[in-house]
Amino acid sequence: MKRIEPNLLLAIATAFPLILLIATATLFGAPGQLVKYVMIALIVPVAFVPMNAVMRRKMGWVRPPMIHPQAASTAVWASLFPALIILAAGVPLIFPGHDYGLLIIIAAVFFAGTVESAIKASRAQ
Repeated sequence: MKRIEPNLLLAIATAFPLILLIATATLFGAPGQLVKYVMIALIVPVAFVPMNAVMRRKMGWVRPPMIHPQAASTAVWASLFPALIILAAGVPLIFPGHDYGLLIIIAAVFFAGTVESAIKASRAQ
């Protein structure tokens, strides 16, 4: 393997902001939420990827991986996923003391979309 597949790199690059979001939500959010946040971040992507594949097959939708080698602009658009999660990680700093479970669910869905894209890209090769 001469280079890392860009969709896999996107999934890895989205995982780190998700971890950062969990850390900031745990430190600055409502106390005692670490286990809930980690469980959300683990269960949502594991459930989203296969259920989304089933729904896409039933609906007849075909979506290629997020980053295409033929279109360089797809990498720029796909970089919005980790960027939005990094911005979301700043929310607990500005508004401390709240429960950020919904924010973590949204970020986990973004992460699941990048994981699904990496899986599609690896199957296409």
